[in-house]
Amino acid sequence: MKSIRILVINPGSTTTKIAIYDNTICTMLKTLHHSMAELAPFKTISEQFEFRKGVILNELEHDRIDLESIDTVIGRGGLTYALKSGVYYVNDLMVEHCLKGVMGEHASNLGSLIANEIAMLHPGMVALIADPVVTDEMDDIARVSGHPLFKRLSIFHALNQKAVARQHASKIGKHYEELNLIVAHLGGGITVGAHHLGRVIDVNNGLDGEGPFSPERSGTLPAGALIDLCFSGKYTRDEIRTMVNGQGGLVAYLGTNDARELEIAVNHGDKKAAFYLDAMVYQVSKSIGEMATVLKGNIDGILITGGIAYDKKLMAKIRERVGFIAPVLVYPGQDELKALAMNALMVARGEIEALIYDKLC
Repeated sequence: MKSIRILVINPGSTTTKIAIYDNTICTMLKTLHHSMAELAPFKTISEQFEFRKGVILNELEHDRIDLESIDTVIGRGGLTYALKSGVYYVNDLMVEHCLKGVMGEHASNLGSLIANEIAMLHPGMVALIADPVVTDEMDDIARVSGHPLFKRLSIFHALNQKAVARQHASKIGKHYEELNLIVAHLGGGITVGAHHLGRVIDVNNGLDGEGPFSPERSGTLPAGALIDLCFSGKYTRDEIRTMVNGQGGLVAYLGTNDARELEIAVNHGDKKAAFYLDAMVYQVSKSIGEMATVLKGNIDGILITGGIAYDKKLMAKIRERVGFIAPVLVYPGQDELKALAMNALMVARGEIEALIYDKLC
């Protein structure tokens, strides 16, 4: 079988993770850190594009990775218009929408931009994304918000949720499309999805203020108090946006978004840190219970993933609250680089077809 070399790019808020896969084997893995001072000159995420691309190319050159040896480059999908689950070619329209931020600003928008630019350097190289954060498989009834001017949106950790769900299905000798699962991704943002026979039919919008609070996001806030705050004259629109995403959750309560740091603090007797971590777990557990009603109690498993899933004490507390619903399985971390690489490999081998992004409205 022909060897396929894949470059994987996953931009985060202050890091860019890259990897080289030769077929299924990871032969290079790097996390490139970007200081606040380095990012300060850029007013928007899209303005970071050239800087981040340059950092990646310099790192590849330093490691003597010949770009001509790469067959496919796949980036983390960003905030385009809503898409069904799958692998997509990066095209001019996708690039335009990520540059404009048609659905908002997020570091993931850089994934397709950088992948496309690198692929353009070498004819024959293919640029892809897979299961972007705007993956949308929600049932129509789940879109109803409570007022016709507002519509619930599907913005969540689609790539990792689906990768973990498929991993679990394979582990128990089943197909993902045969199972009903609740998957909770616990990272900088938190999303909890109801997976019904291969579709995420309901999930909280973890980016824009819905669901449990997380290390750096507020989650759902009391609407009346939020309205009063917006019209108090004390804060700008951007400042309130930042309260919801970036400076909410544990950052607002405890001054840090580092769950590992807080775990150490709790072990040293920090009662305040323990209280707010318990509150976060409480809200996650409530969301899992909510999704249990979406699946009408027919649930094959509750899967917990993301970086916070490494904290065994917090996982025990979630299990204590929701274990009566279904078995709770913990898959710590978020191997999004591998998930992206395997999607690219399936396209290269002809096992699945890549789709065309054509959302014109």
